[in-house]
Parts: sequence; C-alpha cells; structure tokens
Amino acid sequence: MAVETRVPDDDCEALTGWGRTAPTLARVYRPRSPAEVAAALRAPGARGAIARGLGRAHGDAARNAGGTVLDMTGLDRIRAVDARAGLVDCEAGVSLHRLMELLLPLGRFVPVVPATRYVTVGGAIAGDVHGGNQHTAGSFGRHVVSLELLTPDGEVRTVRPGTPVFDATTGGLGLTGVILSAVLRLPAVETSLMRVDTERARDLDDLLGRLAGGDHRYAYSTARIDLLARGAATGRAVLTHGDHAPYDALPRRHPARRAPLAFRPARLPAPPPYVPGGLLGGASAGLFHALWHRASPRAAAGRFRPLSGFFHPLDAVPHWNRLYGPGGSVPYRFVLPYGREEVLRGIVRRIAGRRPVPPAVLQRFGPGGPGPLSFALPGWSLALDLPAGLPGLGALLDALDEEVAEAGGRVQPVGDARVRPEVLAAMYPRLDEFRALRAALDPRSVLVSDLSRRLGL
Repeated sequence: MAVETRVPDDDCEALTGWGRTAPTLARVYRPRSPAEVAAALRAPGARGAIARGLGRAHGDAARNAGGTVLDMTGLDRIRAVDARAGLVDCEAGVSLHRLMELLLPLGRFVPVVPATRYVTVGGAIAGDVHGGNQHTAGSFGRHVVSLELLTPDGEVRTVRPGTPVFDATTGGLGLTGVILSAVLRLPAVETSLMRVDTERARDLDDLLGRLAGGDHRYAYSTARIDLLARGAATGRAVLTHGDHAPYDALPRRHPARRAPLAFRPARLPAPPPYVPGGLLGGASAGLFHALWHRASPRAAAGRFRPLSGFFHPLDAVPHWNRLYGPGGSVPYRFVLPYGREEVLRGIVRRIAGRRPVPPAVLQRFGPGGPGPLSFALPGWSLALDLPAGLPGLGALLDALDEEVAEAGGRVQPVGDARVRPEVLAAMYPRLDEFRALRAALDPRSVLVSDLSRRLGL
C-alpha cells in the first residue's frame, strides 16, 4: 500500500538569499525521492511551494513566506556518467562542486561555471546561470540535453531543448515545475589547471577596447573594476583571461604532471557570525581592492592556476557572505546591448561616486538563451554586490533600473530582490508568454515564491 508523504506543519525556518537580507518564514520540507516531491505538490498548503537548492541565489527566488520550501539537496544521485561521450545524468540536488570532484579525474568538466561551485544543477538550470565563458559557451541551459520536470499536475515530463516548456524552464526560476534531474553535456579537459593571462586597463574606455579586441581568443574572460577610482581613472580594471591548460603545456618539472587531474580546493576558516562593519562592504574593502589593483601585474601571460583559485577564490571561505557585515548585501547584475556603452559609462561613474563600494565584474556576453526569462543577451554585463546599508541605495538602484530598461537592457531576475514589476516587464518583453505557459502548466498556482508574488509572475 502506498504511503502518503506530507509536509510537516511545525518545521518552519527563517530563510534569506545569499545576501542575508529580509528573511521570511516558511515550512521547509526535505524530500529524498521524486515520490516525496510529488506528494508535497499534491498538498502544498494555501501559500504554495517552491524548490530550493543550496541557497546561493541572492534574492527571493527560492523563498516562500508562509508557504512551503522544498529543499532539493536530498535528491543528489549521480545516475550515470559517459566520459567518452561527455554526458552525465544526475538528480537536481547534485552540486557543481560534487560534479567537479567526480568528473575531473575522468577528464571532463562542467560546461558553465558561475561565481560559486556550491550551486545545485537544478538551481543552475532554473536560473540559467552564466560564467566567465558566456561569450563562448552561452549560459547553462545551452548544455542541458534533457531534463525531468515534475509539473504541479503530478506528471513527470522529459523535456528537451527547442520546446516551449524547456525554454521557459531554463531561467524560469522554478515556476514551471520542479526539476528532478538532468542530462548535461560536458567539455573535455586534460588538467585541473588554468593557463591565465592578466592585464591592467587604465580606465573604462581602455577596458572596453581590450575586452572587445581580445576576449574571443580565450574561453574565459572577466574584468574586475576598481570602483574607488575616479576622474581619469574611472573604470580602471584588471582583466583575467583563461583557458583550460593542456597537459603538454605544463613545464617538464611542474608538480601537476604527476596528477594532472587532481582537484584539491583550498579551505580556510569561516568568518565569525558577526563581522563588525563588514570586510567586503566597508572602508577596509576599498583599501584592499586599491592595493590589489596596484599589485596586479600590468601584463602577465601563461601563468598556471588551479581551477578552484581561478573560478572560485571566495568559495575557500565558508559563509563568506558574512564578510559584508550584519546588514548583508544587495546584488545588482545587469546587461546592456552593444552600442549602449555611453549608458554603461554613466552607470559606472554614478556607482563609483558612492563610498565604500566593492569592485564590480564586467564581461562581454554572446547570444542569450531562448527562454522568455533568460537573462543574457549580446552586450556588456556588470555585476556587483552593494552593502545593504549604503545610504540612498534603493533610490540609486531604482534610477539605474530605469536607465537599463530604457537602453534595452535587463537585470538578472534570479539575483534580484527589489526591481519593480512594471520595470521588469519593460526589460523582458516576452513576460506575458511566460505567464501564459505557466498558467497552463500550473492552473492552481501551486508553485509560488516571494519573487513570483512581488513581480506578479
């Protein structure tokens, strides 16, 4: 006889995004199988349910005030790996970190690497996340061969690229169904090292020129802008370009020749729960990043760095979001189409006028995903995390939203917690298409999040 699984009524937790702002209470249920997920969707309660991974989304996409949150990290089986074909079949709760541990010894790597490897596969698809290789590889959804989606009617659908449901699910913030598993296409690598070139740009125009003229030569390219610089130095930055190092490129005596695919990320002590003032949001952050810019070489080529240090230096520090201090941080991530560089210059100048502000990451985007809510489009992407206590922050970001929308750009929904619904609609002209498909898949509005309520999705 089948056993009915229900969500406990008394298992309430206060949840935030990675930015640690505005917590909301929800019943947290931790399913261990697709059957338990389906049971939770059959009786979600009056406030509905939403899936959540490792909690690295900065905003409110994986929260549900007064409702149910499905912690999907218990669905973490890796069902099959075909190293020869470059395919992995895994459940949605598997982290990118775990995939790297498994795949690197087999000569394979994850196709898209966001700012942290502690993201689940389901979260990476729902956010259609991007990495430093967006200009060459696109966003995460482009590397999904198929996925299993549990829709609120209880049906498990095998969904493939080129279909409306697939397109709406990649970047769909978990609102089309609960992603149960996925088959991913994997690139081949010969070592766990990156071959890295570094250069300094004297100002924003120099930076844009260097990126436009050179990032096509590399798989990964990002620039870290020192937002403390003003005047003629506004927009000065350090560019980092990288490619996966081939085995033959390693010097004869390099220690990695003995174990070229070893993956040993560094691990540092966690900061205390309370960091007065915040090391990433205070004056100390400004001093650190000014010194870091000056210490970076004007030009360096062919240096070898471990994958973890190249992609995820902050992941070495557990709970590094505490470094912004008790007030937390507010992310701001937007993309502007090519040809709107003057708008980008104005935004950088306005943000650089605020003190203290941590550095921002600029990169060039290639083609975006096909989904109505996919963030990427060909253009310039700027990402930064601002201290939540920065004076006038709300008014500043509202004004920047208007500029971005007017210029044909958009903010990233999965990292947002504050954009106004009418502004988001201006940024995403296919929003009504998404709403219509979601209504067809979920007529009872079972899947609900704080974000979906705020934006009327």
